[in-house]
Amino acid sequence: MVEFNYQTDFDLGEEQRYAVWLDSIASSEFRTLGDLSYVFCSDEFLLDLNLKYLNHDTLTDIITFDYCDEDLIHGEIYISIDRVKDNAVDYGVDMLTELHRVMSHGLLHLCGYGDKSTEQKAVMRLKEEEKMKMFHVKQ
Repeated sequence: MVEFNYQTDFDLGEEQRYAVWLDSIASSEFRTLGDLSYVFCSDEFLLDLNLKYLNHDTLTDIITFDYCDEDLIHGEIYISIDRVKDNAVDYGVDMLTELHRVMSHGLLHLCGYGDKSTEQKAVMRLKEEEKMKMFHVKQ
């Protein structure tokens, strides 16, 4: 089950459509969605989590907490809407495109993809693009 939570005035809208998309991403990676929570928040909120749990004093667009049990996906994905908006401007894309990238990025982490090495980053980018295209496929 996918839950969407808000720590800011942002509203995703079409939550059911997003839930179906996220389920299709998991299925395409031969995973099953268990309990998955997306929390949309501010830079300040995410920075506090980054400091508290990861000991990182930096802004980030996403933090993913992995509670997966083999192929069953359980996790919490925190997304800073402030970072998504700024990154969209920096990357020359619209805000929803960047949001879809970040949402798929977090789920791909829960599917086992990393992004620490150059090779991992390249694979992650390809997977993000592939999964973003799935949002526009009629379910």
